[in-house]
Amino acid sequence: MATSRKHQARALSTDERELVDKTHHPALQELSDQELSQLTGLVRERRDRAQTEAFRQRREMRGKAEAKGARAAAGNTGTVLKGDVLAKAMRRLNAETERRRSLIANTTLVANAQKALEMKQAHEMHEPSFNSRTARDGMRNTPNTLGPDLLRPRERGRLRKANAVSQARRDARPS
Repeated sequence: MATSRKHQARALSTDERELVDKTHHPALQELSDQELSQLTGLVRERRDRAQTEAFRQRREMRGKAEAKGARAAAGNTGTVLKGDVLAKAMRRLNAETERRRSLIANTTLVANAQKALEMKQAHEMHEPSFNSRTARDGMRNTPNTLGPDLLRPRERGRLRKANAVSQARRDARPS
């Protein structure tokens, strides 16, 4: 479910709010790669801390853990909301990182393909070297040492089938 900026502002501290504001669209694409990785680390750290705190508060409410303060936590909705907001910010950061990675991969692929095409075209313009595996003027025609085939292919097939039928009859005979 989408959370409004008003709810985000209530759940986050001022420095966390600044971090989350950097993860929204126009500001996110203006970040350099180094700033993006630093921001990812900071937001991940804050998200993990908020999720751990929400988990601890939930255990306090159930009575499974000692109270951190003077008394046990009565609710953890604010901490859960903070964790959700920071998790959504992490998703945006991860999506931007993946978008940049795939963009670099695609441009690299295109550059490599163009380089390979240029190399191929440059190679085709020159004469092939003597060590290539193609036939040139020096190859001699080797005559066929077998004589001409005097049997028609249809006759050969008929004989093969007749032989198979007679073999099947012999195999089917009782011993």
